[in-house]
Amino acid sequence: MSGGRILQITAPPAAQAQDSAATDCREIKRYLPWLVALALFMEQIDATILNTAVPSISASLGVSPLSLKTILTSYTLSLAVCIPISGWIADHFGTRRVFCAAILIFTGASALCGFSSDVPTIIGGRMLQGVGAAMMTPVGRVAVVRTFEKSELLRAMNFVVVPSLVGPLLGPAAGGLIVDWFSWREIFFVNIPAGAAALWLLWRYMPDYYGSGRRPLDLVGFVLFGAGAAFLSFAFHISDIGDDRFLSSILIGLITISLFGGYVVYEGRALHPLLNFSLFRVRTFRVSVLGGFFTRLCIGALPFLTPLIYQLGLGLPAWQSGLLTVPAVVASMAMKFVSTRLLRKFGYRIVLSANTIIIGVMLLLYSVATPQTPVAYLMLVSIGLGFFNSLQFTGMYSIAFADIRSQDLSMASTISSSFFQMSLTFGVACVSMMLNAFLGDLPQSDRSAFMSAINHTCVVLGAITMLSSISFWTLRAEDGECISGKQASGS
Repeated sequence: MSGGRILQITAPPAAQAQDSAATDCREIKRYLPWLVALALFMEQIDATILNTAVPSISASLGVSPLSLKTILTSYTLSLAVCIPISGWIADHFGTRRVFCAAILIFTGASALCGFSSDVPTIIGGRMLQGVGAAMMTPVGRVAVVRTFEKSELLRAMNFVVVPSLVGPLLGPAAGGLIVDWFSWREIFFVNIPAGAAALWLLWRYMPDYYGSGRRPLDLVGFVLFGAGAAFLSFAFHISDIGDDRFLSSILIGLITISLFGGYVVYEGRALHPLLNFSLFRVRTFRVSVLGGFFTRLCIGALPFLTPLIYQLGLGLPAWQSGLLTVPAVVASMAMKFVSTRLLRKFGYRIVLSANTIIIGVMLLLYSVATPQTPVAYLMLVSIGLGFFNSLQFTGMYSIAFADIRSQDLSMASTISSSFFQMSLTFGVACVSMMLNAFLGDLPQSDRSAFMSAINHTCVVLGAITMLSSISFWTLRAEDGECISGKQASGS
């Protein structure tokens, strides 16, 4: 103090830098889950939103609806092929740059599809969409896992996984309403403002992470695994009991098994494998990815199965069937306020094991439905499934990274994303084949016969789901405590 004047004491530059860095970190942690959730929502909803628009597209372009099947399959084919390489790309070019490229590719491809005037252009646009989507999922997940401490990861993952459930359920309803009110082109244009919002969030809040080691690209592994994933997806999309292409799909399936088998043999000898399966030695990762495969298979079939129950079983119009899925979406979002507390109180082993059995029992509730069953009953079952499925996804996703080393996060995210995509493909294909097998030669217009096929299919799905709970019992009581905080809370 001098001459009555009070000197203003300021923090030294180093302290100011620390304060600024802390503020930036808080901002990133606040908005990064929103960015990744928005990108995942775009990816997930795009997988199903086009289904209800096929008749409108065929009428607009003057082609038969059956000829548009490639428009639906090209997206999933491209997605399945490109996911395995996304981790390597992110390690070399950084999460910020790759995520930005993914959103630009996805949004630009959406605009291309919307302006298309012929089928080949739409197919090309859909394949580009698949390329962008394949990079968004694992790269966004890596950014979240590296940004949040393990004690904070459950809360972040609890928010991010919601689009995985909401997108497929809202897709058919949104597609039907858009086509009814506007045209099929607006289905693709809705991605443009969403993509712009994602780019703005990315510019401000996406951190830039690189891999700890610059491993070379495994081209042989990429060809083997990518081709296997493509053949797998294609085989399931063309398989249909009673279809003259059924034998062709069996042949393609055998080729797929050979390609995957060849990759497993090759991976054991490769110095820098595309997908490092040695991570499956980590118990929590193994249970989440392999043990949860059959659980995700059954859960992933629900967005395909539920509209069939409403439309072909009860005879409801498509728009009403779509709206009836909205309560399940609300239930999925509501669970995120409960799941963290449940996992903290009871731990991953008990929650995942018990919750899997609950989901299996709720699937069995569909097996008693008839064309005369009240819609309210089916909607309550759907709401319950949406609620408990959300808990299951949160638990399986978050525990996958509980014991993964920081240098293996990118690889772990790529592997889990690849198996997640394959489980969804398996789920829809298996349900489709089971429905056709149980229906036999009876027409789908016979509601009683179709509901009987639904009943038998749900019995199988429920049994598989309950049996899959065995894998979660192999977890130890303390597994995931670093994420859930169970030990720290004294529960």
